[in-house]
Amino acid sequence: MPGGRLTQQERQRIAAGLADGLSYAEIARRLDRPTSTISREVARNGSAGGYRPEQAHRATVKRARRGTPAPSRAPGTPGGTMEEEIIELAVRSGLPRMTARVHVDLLLSEDGRRTAAELTRRLKVSPASVSVAVNFLVQQGYVRRERDPQRRRDIYVVDDDAWYRSIVISSRLTLQSAQAAMAAAETLGLDTPVGQRLAKVGTFLERVIEDMVASADRWRGLLE
Repeated sequence: MPGGRLTQQERQRIAAGLADGLSYAEIARRLDRPTSTISREVARNGSAGGYRPEQAHRATVKRARRGTPAPSRAPGTPGGTMEEEIIELAVRSGLPRMTARVHVDLLLSEDGRRTAAELTRRLKVSPASVSVAVNFLVQQGYVRRERDPQRRRDIYVVDDDAWYRSIVISSRLTLQSAQAAMAAAETLGLDTPVGQRLAKVGTFLERVIEDMVASADRWRGLLE
């Protein structure tokens, strides 16, 4: 699979694919690129309905020269950015703001890779703040850690399989809660009101998680 920045021709093919109503996964397959590369490219340069390949290519070249992040304006939000909108959504879903900022910066990076030093410099925060955020993201499966043996540093990566891993990890934790509830129900007695309540909760969570994992396995191919 090719790496590096997208070429102008690839950006034109992305625009053509969006115009034809193709999914990010299908466009990525035709370009032999990761789906995350396509989704980041579109998010950083407007939206699926406002993506312009020539403008996107010029903006990328300009950013490469200056070393600055993408502007990515959010649709209908004067002065706002797509990045800020995604961060707010992540915060509303329960992520701490610092963790959300780190995650979104990785998501919108050209190749989905940053070192701790790069995150610290880009987000203008302390190394300790970045460390706490990336450790949480790694534990939850959103990010994986790679080691650069030559420079003795960690590189944090968001890849296509991150979403699958995060679902599996979250499901495993919820399943443990379900099993704990059913064990407590048996201890208290299935003929007691509390035992019956816990048994119902445990069974409900177990069935939902089984369906969720099965669905993630079934649709995992979309991330390839």
